[in-house]
Amino acid sequence: MSDFQAIADRVEIEALRAEFTDAVMMCDHDRLASLFTPGGAVRIPYGGIEAVGREAIRAMSERREAFADCFVQTTHPGSIQLEGDIASGRAYLFELIHVRDGSSHLNYAIYHDRYQRTSDGWKFTERAYEVRYLDQSPLAGSVPQATGAPADPPAGNTPAADTAAAPKAGRAA
Repeated sequence: MSDFQAIADRVEIEALRAEFTDAVMMCDHDRLASLFTPGGAVRIPYGGIEAVGREAIRAMSERREAFADCFVQTTHPGSIQLEGDIASGRAYLFELIHVRDGSSHLNYAIYHDRYQRTSDGWKFTERAYEVRYLDQSPLAGSVPQATGAPADPPAGNTPAADTAAAPKAGRAA
């Protein structure tokens, strides 16, 4: 494998991991399921959770959304070991969960991942979640009322708009 291919594979796998976190945070159950191979699995031994196959992963995601009124997951890059069309790796994460029954979870954990190159790019074959630290103390904060967030940057924040609005060289703004 060329160095360029290895770099491209690592970038694609990092993008896959970022897509996972974004799909979870945005409660995009279909997109989340699509990030896995057809027989892919999510395993969370601490919670007694195992979802195998895209439909089961989608259903698990829907249950999590119904279970928690606030869920924040921040994932940090970890290792990636490439072996041709398969790879393995770890990603480190922080989760803050406020459950609808009033209980709370603050987790520091590791995803132990397995990946497969497919005709649609890299996909997860497995994500196994290992809790390294758990705090179930009541959270001091609260969930604010949803105001909605823009899906795209507000008008005027695009490079073309910035260029058009920029003062000409030598002229005062």
